[in-house]
Amino acid sequence: MDITLRASFLPQDDPEASLAFYRDVLGFEVRGDTGRGGRRRITVGPAGGPSVVLHPVGEDPGLLLTTPDLDAAFEWLQARAEVIQEPIEQSYGVRDCAFLDPAGNVIRVQELR
Repeated sequence: MDITLRASFLPQDDPEASLAFYRDVLGFEVRGDTGRGGRRRITVGPAGGPSVVLHPVGEDPGLLLTTPDLDAAFEWLQARAEVIQEPIEQSYGVRDCAFLDPAGNVIRVQELR
């Protein structure tokens, strides 16, 4: 099974300070910025590398993985983990599935395109 890390999620309670640190101090590119005020989700990352999603404190972030063959990954995982979403085409343009790890954390697997 070919699965790699797509994104990490980190809580933030000051979007502007977080954005300044990751963009200006670490030199990460800004890939997305949604929401308003303190409820912003900002996606940053090093050029060509995985993303870091800076999400509001208290939001359940989960983990985002990628695979070139979602059906094969799902077939393998469904026998080993609790499935909470079978593979579907999402409205935001990705095909993915979701399952829980032993601690109840949401793990999403997206198909590379």
